[in-house]
Amino acid sequence: MKAKKVKIRRRLLRGFFAVLFFSFALTGIIFNLAIRLFAVRGEVNLYAYQYVETSGVIGRIGLISIILMGVMFLVATIVTYFLANSITWPIEKLGQFARQLGHGDFTPNDYAFAEEELEVLNTALNKSARQLGIYNSEQKAFFQNASHELRTPLMSIKCYAEGISFGIMEPKQASETILQETDNLSDLVTDLLYIAKIDNITTAYQTSQTDLAQLIRDAVARQEALAAQRELRFVLDIDEIHYECIAELIARALDNLISNAIRYAKTEIMLSCKQRMNGIEICVTDDGAGIEAEALPHVFERFYKGAGGNHGIGLSIVKSIAEQHNGHVTAENSDEGGGAVFAMTLPA
Repeated sequence: MKAKKVKIRRRLLRGFFAVLFFSFALTGIIFNLAIRLFAVRGEVNLYAYQYVETSGVIGRIGLISIILMGVMFLVATIVTYFLANSITWPIEKLGQFARQLGHGDFTPNDYAFAEEELEVLNTALNKSARQLGIYNSEQKAFFQNASHELRTPLMSIKCYAEGISFGIMEPKQASETILQETDNLSDLVTDLLYIAKIDNITTAYQTSQTDLAQLIRDAVARQEALAAQRELRFVLDIDEIHYECIAELIARALDNLISNAIRYAKTEIMLSCKQRMNGIEICVTDDGAGIEAEALPHVFERFYKGAGGNHGIGLSIVKSIAEQHNGHVTAENSDEGGGAVFAMTLPA
């Protein structure tokens, strides 16, 4: 059975009137007992007081008491009304703001409340509004860019398929291109689904104590065949570290960093995992040409593709995973060999 809803203003007024009623009743009882006490002591003629209009000292006290109670009732009613409004007005304003968020308007408000609790609540709602606004903008940009990236391989597949159909392309060569574009399309869809899963604000992940060294060895094993095709070797400098994290996501970040290094390395890829003062640092370094200066600030942006890039999603996934662990990832060029250095730092 649902409880009957009562407005705060009405509840305050009801409470006030109840307290006021009992106060008046108690005052009347005490006043009446005092009169009777004076009568017993012979100071007041109780019969005369009860049936004769107020006169003398007791009569004036009674009249003044009635007037004071009336004034007190009026003042208390006015005070309670304004007090109720001062409480309910901010709540109504915050309710309107919450409805605004529900309708997709994520513009923060500029309300200022004197009450500390209401100010804390308003600050939390404004923070949520900003985060939802950013999330909404990123989702719109994500779908626009995803549509563009999906359209490119689909158009290529369609063109080559039509070439085979009309007999203007050599079937074997065209089919190889179609297969290659299909693989690219499959990889792109996999990345898109994964980044959508990471960005889903309702997704819950389970953390566990993870052997980071073993996680890195497993990631290297998964990429070893591809590295061997390009005559690349791995160099490991990893400490045995156990860390509370989402193993599935850290493994995906390692896969993306290693596959990115394979794309640009010349002879070797170095992986390190070290305990630092500010946390745990996992580095993937290649001996390639390094990152171009103009591309360096944008490598973690979604759908940004530098020279030789693939879909422009892999490194943005790494950034999202690092941030989900309250960490961060950086990219720079090595001072020694000139290759790229990607460092993912996880908080201690």
